[in-house]
Amino acid sequence: MRPSELPDAGELVIGTVKKVKDFGVTVALDEYPDMEGFIHIAEVASGWVKYIRDYIREGQKVVCKVIRVESGKGVVNLSLKQVNEHQRREKIQEWKNETKGEKLFEILANRMNKDMKECYEAFGYKLIKKYDSLYSAFEKASADQITLEENGFTGEWVKHFIEVAKENIVPPSVGITGLLEITCPLPDGVKHIKEALSKAELSKDVVVRYVGAPMYRITVKSSDYKNAEGILKKAVERAITYIREHNGKGEFHRK
Repeated sequence: MRPSELPDAGELVIGTVKKVKDFGVTVALDEYPDMEGFIHIAEVASGWVKYIRDYIREGQKVVCKVIRVESGKGVVNLSLKQVNEHQRREKIQEWKNETKGEKLFEILANRMNKDMKECYEAFGYKLIKKYDSLYSAFEKASADQITLEENGFTGEWVKHFIEVAKENIVPPSVGITGLLEITCPLPDGVKHIKEALSKAELSKDVVVRYVGAPMYRITVKSSDYKNAEGILKKAVERAITYIREHNGKGEFHRK
């Protein structure tokens, strides 16, 4: 649900092709209900376009750039050729996230026995302003249950919001990797090496895999890089401390 009525010039929009004619294409703007845009044949593709249907067809989802908006007439002129592949992929993902965010917001409203419009007015638009989108707010709440409170959001709805987030979104994760070099000259050195590696894996976020003696790959996955770095540091310290206590050597090489 968008509070604004018209897209802005330069904005990327998602559309569904409604009509394809020899001189251009009519597109329904998915993010702006009951609004259409127009792609002139000159804005369909770079170079000369002989048969427009070689490039676009009815029912197709397209990402377009808004090149001009005539607010008085409600006319939105679009360009397909001015959108590169990277922009297209990013916009589609953004649109999917926005769509999912709105569905989750609907679930929240139903759970609270509230009207969606009422929820938007009470806290929805404030969440969008703070987190850029509803989906981002749900994503952050899934990963960090106190983020709403830290940003000044209060009320009975907060509890329900976190519940919906945790039920429907797996928090994003980042991964970092390094190489752990461990040796032990004692007769039972293999046992101590295994124990040192098990010390590294005390955290559920740490995985150690054999590369080739004496090297072992250690991987950490967490919600953000700062947290992952801290987990990795402690895991390496546990392993190296143990092996050194048993006459072994340990070194860490960050990839």
